[in-house]
Amino acid sequence: MLKEISPPLANIRDVLVGTAVEDEREDGSSAIGYGLTLAKAAGAHLTVQSASWRLSGDDAWLGDFDYEGVAVIDRRLDALARSIADRSAGDAAQAGVVCTTEAPSLPYPDIVSRLAGRARLHDLTVLDIGPRTYDLDREMIEKALFHSGRPVIAVPPGHDAFAARRIIVAWDGSAQAARAANDALPFLRAAEAVEIVSIGDEPETDDAVPGAEFAPHLARHGVSVSVNDLPRGESIAATLRTQAGLFRADMIVMGAYRHSPVREFFFGGVTRSFLRGSPAPLFLAH
Repeated sequence: MLKEISPPLANIRDVLVGTAVEDEREDGSSAIGYGLTLAKAAGAHLTVQSASWRLSGDDAWLGDFDYEGVAVIDRRLDALARSIADRSAGDAAQAGVVCTTEAPSLPYPDIVSRLAGRARLHDLTVLDIGPRTYDLDREMIEKALFHSGRPVIAVPPGHDAFAARRIIVAWDGSAQAARAANDALPFLRAAEAVEIVSIGDEPETDDAVPGAEFAPHLARHGVSVSVNDLPRGESIAATLRTQAGLFRADMIVMGAYRHSPVREFFFGGVTRSFLRGSPAPLFLAH
């Protein structure tokens, strides 16, 4: 009797979505919709952490602010975060997804630390790519990725629904790229087309594995894979972004680096560029 083959996303059993309300003018979270539809596709449990950034307390930068006024803002942000959590729970119930919600009100550093701790308890974490050059969303991505041991899907605005029919694997032959591709295997196996994109540049290590040599490994795992070697062009990030558009990629898989020994969290140049604006959700692993 043949053993039944599990669905491609069956190994994903729990998904964490993290959001942080910093401003009463929040435009909404694409990560919540993306995480909900991903959990539904995988038959996974969904956890939504909708945190509010509490301004009162030990934040020394507040200085001579009107603490009564700050307390009012805290209550408003907390109410907004709870409203987001409640709405997420309702949407999940309507979609038939088992969902747990949390709405902690915490000072800035505690939000990112709590999120990283919770990320260790889930198969993957889904977070927003914020619209600003540097914000709490990006800090959450960095902390969750480098301190949880789990992959992160970073979702740009406008990508409210999970899709992974066509996936690009950004390949530089490094251990981080191999780790990212391995962690993304459930998505790669489920995809209609996967393209390993290697962009002309000197490899970072002498023992880097070319994309053409890595492709058979993915093929043995049932991935429909091809290899595309491209010239560097204007920059690696620009070339990769253009190719993602031409390939109509639903997801981009890339390894994340910590390049700076001075700053605790600091992405390498290509990843940092994509976190400022990506044509598709990023599957990141370290």
